[in-house]
This record gives sequence, C-alpha cells and structure tokens, in this order.
Amino acid sequence: MSFPSKIIAMPEGPTIILMKEDLQQFKGKKVTAANGSIITNKKMVENKILKDIKTFGKLTFLVFEDFSFRIHLLMFGSYSLKEKPEIQSLKLSLQFDNGIVYFYTCSAKIIHNNELDTIDWEADIMSDLWNPEKAVKKMKATPKMMICDALMNQDLFSGVGNIIKNEALFRARVHPESKIQEIPDKVLHKIITETQDYSFDFLKWKRKNELKKHFKVYHREKCPHCGKAIIKRETGKTKRMSFYCEKDQKIY
Repeated sequence: MSFPSKIIAMPEGPTIILMKEDLQQFKGKKVTAANGSIITNKKMVENKILKDIKTFGKLTFLVFEDFSFRIHLLMFGSYSLKEKPEIQSLKLSLQFDNGIVYFYTCSAKIIHNNELDTIDWEADIMSDLWNPEKAVKKMKATPKMMICDALMNQDLFSGVGNIIKNEALFRARVHPESKIQEIPDKVLHKIITETQDYSFDFLKWKRKNELKKHFKVYHREKCPHCGKAIIKRETGKTKRMSFYCEKDQKIY
C-alpha cells in the first residue's frame, strides 16, 4: 500500500494529530535504517525501538529509549510514507520492517529525553491535560497583550494557528485587537471554550477533507451573520493576518 506525501501548510494542532495517527503503525517497531541531514551517527538510531509518539501543539516527538527526535513542520513542511521522486531538503527518514517515513523541509533535531520533562503539557489545546484556568492566569499576566497575539502564543495555546485564531474569535464575537485587561472574565472563558471546540471541529472536518467549506471568516468576503465585508489585515505585534467582522466582533 502506498501513501502520497503530505505537505502541511502552516500546520496547526489538529493536522499534527492526523500526522501522529499516520505514524502510529511504527510505534514499537525497530529502526532498520536511518538517513537525512540530521543523522550524523546511524549507529545511534539503527536497531533502536520507537517507544512512543508524542505531540505538543505543532511539535512531534518520536521517543526512543535514550533520545527523541523533535519535529516541527514550520510553515510548509511535509512528511511522506513513500519516497518522493525528487529529494528536496530531506531532514530525516526512518525505515522500519513495516514501512518508512520521510520528513522534508522542516526543523528536526535529536534531543535528550529530559527535555520532554520541561514541557508544560497542560498548555496543549487538544490534550487531555489541557488546563483552561492556567491559560486564563497566563493571559492575565500579560494584560496589555492583544487577544490575537495571545491565541497565537504557543506557551499559552499550544497548537493554535491562524485559522483557529480567526474562527474562534468570530465564534466568540470578539475583535482580534481587544486587550486582555479589557476583556471580561466571562468572555475570556468563552474565547477559550470556542478555541478548544473549534480545534476539535477542525480535526473532524480535516478528516473528512472538508475544512475549507466550514470557514466563516478565514479568507471569506462577507460576514455570514450580517453580510458586511470581512476585514482582512495584519494585527498585533506578530503582524499575522486577521479576518473579522467589525459589526459582529466587539472590541474591548
């Protein structure tokens, strides 16, 4: 059975979950060959067993006994379960008895497993460990931050990308340039709820290959509520593109 390569443009938490599902077939399997630009010592990797696959937001960790591979697909990374006819920026390939995985055009490095102990797993919006109260506390520690920047901050909302940010704020009816210190607690909690809910809707729709048809404001022309033009412009310190309705999204 062959699999097409999968280019993940601007990956968000749900797309990384789907990649993890593709890689689960290799869990518990032994590496028979390892290649790529980050492999300097094949003996370190070959004949080692892949113990686990962990995700944290946009990061993937391939966990072995004494080390892990840390994978970040960046803006336009890709992975493949079959070799591409043209080798472009191959960072890592791992062959197992039951198949092979390639990672291209991404950030990949070998880390010590104790680095996994430093991660705040409760910040992952799609994790069972997700802690919304901790997210509120962290946001209030930066009261002048705009909510558009807060949602894209991976220390606060690991896995949230620009699609989730825009669609969740539209659901919550909050303007992206609202300051955290001005947003009432009730509304902050609504933003968090909508962000998590949309993340799981994103995953559901992505599995069905129908994500785009559910967009309400992201790259849309008119607001589905009032019919007014959707505003498209860079917002916040990060200058990421925001899509919003000035009538239906309140600025605080």
